[in-house]
Amino acid sequence: MLDTSPLTAAVDQFADRLRAAPQSRLQRGAAAAALEVAREMSGWAQRLEEPGVAVREMPDAGMFAAADQLTVAGRDLGVALRDPGDLVRAVEMVESAMKRAGV
Repeated sequence: MLDTSPLTAAVDQFADRLRAAPQSRLQRGAAAAALEVAREMSGWAQRLEEPGVAVREMPDAGMFAAADQLTVAGRDLGVALRDPGDLVRAVEMVESAMKRAGV
C-alpha cells in the first residue's frame, strides 16, 4: 500500500491556511484556486476508481467550503492512488495551487 502522507500533509497545510485566511483573500482567488485543485483531484480519483465512467464535477459550495472540499478530494485521491509517481505529481499539484492562492 502506498504511503500517501505527503499528499495528506500538503492538503492539510493548504486547507488550514484557507481556513485562517481573511475573507478578502478568499474572494481574491484563494478559494477559486482551492476549488480548482479539489475538482482536479476529485476527477482524478474518480477516473482511477471507476475507469470509463463519466466524471462528476465537484460543485462550487462557496468560498467558505473550499477548504473542506479540498480536504475531501485530497483524501479521496490518496485512497485511490497506487503509483508513487502519481503521488509526487499530486503533491506538486497541491503545492502549486497553494502558491497560486497566495496563502
